[in-house]
Amino acid sequence: MTSATLSPDQVYRVVENRHSNPFEILGSHPLEQPEAGDRWVVRAYLPEAEAAWVVRPETWQEHPMGTVHHPHFFECELSGQADKNYLIKIKENGHERVIRDPYAFKSPLLTDFDLHLFGEGNHHAIYEKMGAHPVEVEGVIGTYFAVWAPNARNVSVVGNFNQWDGRKHQMRLLSGGVWDLFIPDLGVGEIYKYEIKNHQGHVYLKSDPYGFQQQVRPDTASVVTDLSYTWSDDRWLEQRRQQEPQERPISVYEVHLGSWLHDSWDNPPAQGSAVRVSQKPDARFLTYRELAARLIPYVKEMGYTHIEVMPVAEHPFDGSWGYQVAGHFAPTSRFGTPQDFMYFVDQCHAEGIGVIVDWVPGHFPKDAHGLAYFDGSHLYEHADPRKGEHKGWGTLVFNYSRNEVRNFLIANALFWFDKYHIDGIRVDAVASMLYLDYDRKDGEWVTNQFGGHENLEAVELLTQLNTLLFGYYPGALSIAEESTAWPNVSRPTYVGGLGFNLKWNMGWMHDMLHYFSQDPLYRRYHQNNVTFSIWYAFSENFMLALSHDEVVHGKGSLYQKMPGDEWQKFANLRALYAYMFTHPGKKTLFMGMEFGQTTEWNSWLDLDWGLLNHAPHRQLKQFVADLNRLYRQEPALYTDDFSTSGFEWIDCNDAGNSVVSFLRRDKQSGECLVTVCNFTPQPQYDYWVGVPEPGYYRELLNSDATVYGGSGVDNGGGQHSHGWDNPRWPNALSLTLPPLGVVVLKLER
Repeated sequence: MTSATLSPDQVYRVVENRHSNPFEILGSHPLEQPEAGDRWVVRAYLPEAEAAWVVRPETWQEHPMGTVHHPHFFECELSGQADKNYLIKIKENGHERVIRDPYAFKSPLLTDFDLHLFGEGNHHAIYEKMGAHPVEVEGVIGTYFAVWAPNARNVSVVGNFNQWDGRKHQMRLLSGGVWDLFIPDLGVGEIYKYEIKNHQGHVYLKSDPYGFQQQVRPDTASVVTDLSYTWSDDRWLEQRRQQEPQERPISVYEVHLGSWLHDSWDNPPAQGSAVRVSQKPDARFLTYRELAARLIPYVKEMGYTHIEVMPVAEHPFDGSWGYQVAGHFAPTSRFGTPQDFMYFVDQCHAEGIGVIVDWVPGHFPKDAHGLAYFDGSHLYEHADPRKGEHKGWGTLVFNYSRNEVRNFLIANALFWFDKYHIDGIRVDAVASMLYLDYDRKDGEWVTNQFGGHENLEAVELLTQLNTLLFGYYPGALSIAEESTAWPNVSRPTYVGGLGFNLKWNMGWMHDMLHYFSQDPLYRRYHQNNVTFSIWYAFSENFMLALSHDEVVHGKGSLYQKMPGDEWQKFANLRALYAYMFTHPGKKTLFMGMEFGQTTEWNSWLDLDWGLLNHAPHRQLKQFVADLNRLYRQEPALYTDDFSTSGFEWIDCNDAGNSVVSFLRRDKQSGECLVTVCNFTPQPQYDYWVGVPEPGYYRELLNSDATVYGGSGVDNGGGQHSHGWDNPRWPNALSLTLPPLGVVVLKLER
């Protein structure tokens, strides 16, 4: 034993993992005793070490370390000025190794300004400092770790590199409850977690909230990752920045990557490793790169403008579809690496397709490795279960009143745009965020400060998010899945709105699916279901969505919802889609709907691609592709979705025949499209429809065309208008309306 420079209490605070700043004890320190002269000391706590030496790399001279107060606490006095340029040689279990001392690197990479902004909730790129970052510090390569755990007694980084021993890499507490440590020579690919002790000594092993990659489930460790990637989408991003998305065509293909298509386990991917489908052991997931090769050409062939991926953020349970996120900054490893997902997005942009990611800021799961009770306290969630728990979902609610939690979420949304170049987010379950009594009975919720049920902190989060998002990324999309009458969801924050630029129209979806489920004989009594949406269509910037939510939980597929025999089911689907694409609003269609999936979506299985061996399904797929092309080619269908000037009823009152007709107008040229819908199986002959100008109207689309599996009732390619004794419509077309059909016509000039 050497002469001690520390008291036993100082040593045992480190040995027993009770020191909030081990840098005060460990590493190199000048000796301040007057009699010591120019001398310094190196201290190290090395569990399991039998002996240790300080090595000076300039001479490779070894200086033996002695034990102080504990058999594994080592110290060595050296002459000269205190120096950080040293190594430690360790002998343990009969073997020797040389390491760099983490406690030689005393300067944190997190600045006081970083910590100040984070404490305010205003560090929009906090992910550049928090988490695990491969960096070079003072000429040494390693990984810098930082984590927020203000109520912890101690935090350590653990992994295979230190045998998951929390004594070996104890972190330092900075201001604001942030802990940090630089571990030299630790590189990309290492797995790690944080070992967190609360003040009662209870230990929690947690994944990194800011971790950029996680192991493939069921393993849950974070992975040190370098997010570098050479992008090739500069032109796409510049075009997006210059465009106003509300005046562009937006037709979204909603995809669950885990069930769009699987491959055989016997056919491994060309790059990366295969991941087995948990409920289908003979199948594996496609990788992000394989999806780029297969999904992108399919979406392009179908004419969609965007792919919306259901949450790709890491989640522990396949059956949550990604909506119970445990790794908010990590694309799921089921399909590959972060660079693989970057490649997928890059290839989408190369083919002119935008990428929308479902984003889930409303709740998170209770899994032990995740955010729940993160530092031994209710840190990310509310302590009061009347605020902090969604009992129906078995999840916890973010505490939006905490600046650091709000910062975590806002930075997370911006992160996906920054690092992955996504084009939009669809914000999940906004209604659950806005209302304190959402899915709660009387007595199970707490009012806000004014006695109301509005979640004012959630409102602040959403408005701040959207303001920042459009400031940083003009032309991006922020889409609210919001199902209530909350006003001004898609209006700018400066006029009191929440700031989204689109909102799903849940009312239209419910009305139309109810209408189409009716036997056509009785649709005359439900005409209001078709027309009611126009009463409020321009109160928000709506997106019409037929999403995954409509084909799960016993609801059946859209095909199953349609009445009649097979022919009528397909005719009804074509009519529904045609009305959807000509109605004001942007569009979203869930995978499988485009070819008439006949069974409810099962997230464990592929889509039923075998249906395309049958003509009706191929014909429906062709119809959706042609519908997308028409939508993109005709500015009248997308340039003025959100004002009354872009839409006008010709006749919405013919309930007896279940017919509606209307105009769509191009915002720039004023050109019109005429749409006429016959929602019964009876053709209508010599049916007069008013038109705004005289001339020849060409039939651009007929959902009853034989190429789509229809009966071929049409108008010979178009019709000349006739004079009509009608004060509103002095000109009219005498049309033949096909059964369960929609026709779209345009004046030839």
